[in-house]
Amino acid sequence: MEELKNNVIPLYFLGMNGLLFVLMGFDKLCAVMRKWRVPEKTLLGIGLFGGGFGGLLGLVIFNHKKRKHYFMWTFLLNIAIWGILYYSLWLRK
Repeated sequence: MEELKNNVIPLYFLGMNGLLFVLMGFDKLCAVMRKWRVPEKTLLGIGLFGGGFGGLLGLVIFNHKKRKHYFMWTFLLNIAIWGILYYSLWLRK
């Protein structure tokens, strides 16, 4: 369990956030160029499964999906869940 806490979970968290951040930027670029877009279900799904910080960064930096408030709420919910998980796994003994 200790190896899982110290290695796998943080890598998963960083990977999901990085992936969602890149996808938000890519989707914004595709929107500007009027090309194929990343489905909203994909962005929201990654946001729910660990990409909250990356999604919020993508929202702010790329100025993308700001009108759709459910994106922000999904990403904030994910950050809250990860905060609770972080507290329960690492800080609480």
